[in-house]
Amino acid sequence: METDPGYKRILLKLSGEALLGGEDYGIDPVIIHRVATEIAEVARLGVEMAIVIGAGNIFRGAGLAQSGIDRVTGDHMGMLATIMNCLALQDALESLGCDTRLMTAIRMDGVAEAYIRRRALRHLEKGRVVIFAAGTSNPYFSTDTVAAQRALEIGCDMLLMAKNGVDGVYEADPRTHPDARMFACLDYDEVLRRSLTVADASAFSLCRDNLLPIVVFNMSVAGTIGRVVRGESVGTLVADNVPTLYA
Repeated sequence: METDPGYKRILLKLSGEALLGGEDYGIDPVIIHRVATEIAEVARLGVEMAIVIGAGNIFRGAGLAQSGIDRVTGDHMGMLATIMNCLALQDALESLGCDTRLMTAIRMDGVAEAYIRRRALRHLEKGRVVIFAAGTSNPYFSTDTVAAQRALEIGCDMLLMAKNGVDGVYEADPRTHPDARMFACLDYDEVLRRSLTVADASAFSLCRDNLLPIVVFNMSVAGTIGRVVRGESVGTLVADNVPTLYA
């Protein structure tokens, strides 16, 4: 099995909610092991991989703010929740013999390394999977935006957005509009013009301004990470100057 030679380095953004699996809260061990297995297989192909994980399986800062908690406090709680998810993934990866480094934007000595761009690059060059936790340490930034920012900082060729139960980018929310059609590919500007909400507009804007391609796909389907890396047509491609095509 060979990879697309254009994908030397990728960043994978994982949905926290997808880690729930059959659980009502937290992390399903079966799901985290499956995801770790797919990541380890891709890493063994020689693709340099970085990962950002959301915290929707635990809680979101914006959701806490709606319940009365100060937004900044809620966002910091969400950042800490991402660290728990990242520790679980790191443990699962290392149980498979995959060398990893966990780096956090909030200092947590004894648990993870502080995020330093040059150190992250060195880990990637040595073949280690690098997991970025705790967002940017600043409130009001979603993990989608953090994923775009980190991908640009470390020079990724592609941003993979693995969503929970959504196969790609649709013209409307398929959970409330079952007749909505999925796009095979579309331009960044088209995503923003249509206000498609599969990810943060700021994440798409960052990628558009720096010409970083995005693939949005369903994390719930086993084997999709490897298929995307091998260049198969999976999910929705968002890139510069591509036609708007439905799947």
